[in-house]
Amino acid sequence: QVQLVESGGGLVQPGGSLRLSCAASGGIFRFYAMKWYRQAHGKQRELVASITSGGSTVYADSAQGRFIISRDNAKMTVYLQMSSLKPEDTAVYYCYAWGGPVGPSEYWGQGTQVTVSS
Repeated sequence: QVQLVESGGGLVQPGGSLRLSCAASGGIFRFYAMKWYRQAHGKQRELVASITSGGSTVYADSAQGRFIISRDNAKMTVYLQMSSLKPEDTAVYYCYAWGGPVGPSEYWGQGTQVTVSS
């Protein structure tokens, strides 16, 4: 019912910034909590940041102070603004939705690669 499409990944130098976007379709966006996960090569997928339907945010310790999650309900899009990037931030970043008017249900995006390297 819900499709999530990430964009904005790419190659960035250490200390640089990148903004990821996740566009949702097929659901009532305001009913969903949105999250960003990441999975580095050979590592377990981990939660990076969450934002509730009301706009409350939570960050992983590794992201605190460097990343900002936000949402635009009119555009049905969630963002992850990343700054002061480190090589250890290199991973595939996945958008995730939880909730909805009937559920709970959960959905995943296809992922977008972020590589932090000089």
